[in-house]
Amino acid sequence: MGISELELGQLHQASDPPIGPLAAILRRLIDPFRHGKVEPRPSTGFYTDTTVCIGCKACEVACKQWNQLAADSLEWTGNSYDNTAELSATTWRHVKFIEQFSATEPRVDHDAAATSRELTIDELLGGGGAGRWLMMSDVCKHCVAAPCQHACPTGAIVYNEFANVYIQGDICNGCSYCIASCPFGVITRSDFDGHSHKCTLCYDRQKDGLVPACAKACPTQSIQFGPIDELRERARRRVEDLHERGVAGAYLYGDVPTETYSALHSFYLLVDHPTVYGLPESPCNPWNHLVGDHVRTSLSAVATIALILAVLFLRGV
Repeated sequence: MGISELELGQLHQASDPPIGPLAAILRRLIDPFRHGKVEPRPSTGFYTDTTVCIGCKACEVACKQWNQLAADSLEWTGNSYDNTAELSATTWRHVKFIEQFSATEPRVDHDAAATSRELTIDELLGGGGAGRWLMMSDVCKHCVAAPCQHACPTGAIVYNEFANVYIQGDICNGCSYCIASCPFGVITRSDFDGHSHKCTLCYDRQKDGLVPACAKACPTQSIQFGPIDELRERARRRVEDLHERGVAGAYLYGDVPTETYSALHSFYLLVDHPTVYGLPESPCNPWNHLVGDHVRTSLSAVATIALILAVLFLRGV
């Protein structure tokens, strides 16, 4: 009779020589930090075209259903139709509603409006003085150089084989350093288990060759998933098309690195300033300022040691 791989592994474990208590403790301390050998795959990400988002929140629902995330408190925020309010440990997708209507805009006579020319989608996106309703499905940016991954002291935040930023919940100690370091306010600490949580870019689905749940559920293809290089090329063609159609304010946010921050593997097509969508105008990696901090700390340490030596020398004299 043949032997299965499981039985072979159990036989191998049973034949391992016993280890001492000190070696067992060292193994428990070291094993979580060992990196397994994972074959790299093409880098993947999200491209979110806000000009075709209809605010249906199908992405929010699909994300919660697939990842079995708890429902948030059902409270009336009074902020348009947005009752999710923000990203959290239990909300990894959040559809934002930005209403841009003038408070002094005159009322529309429906009878007269029925005979007037209807505004096109290009005129609404381009402004045109008629007001507009911007919508954006927000998510973790999966930064190429993620400050949260740099700040994590336990190695819980890693890059998987798809170059996505992934939090290993069983290694997270809940220190919240990642929360403080993220310039986009993506990560949140859970009240249930005390660990940090965020979008995984459906890592489990990707491993099986499936599209992330949010992109699969999006009815307008506002959320697009795929190899990041293909998404960037597709997004640039879309911006050129919008410019030709008169939407001069269309541009990409996060598709290329800046002087202060890396490129994003979840980037956006916007038609207004980033701050309008709740995004930082010029995100900055806090690690850029650590060089000066290290220099000041080193100089302080040298000055302290010199002072101590001087005092000891004078006392000896």
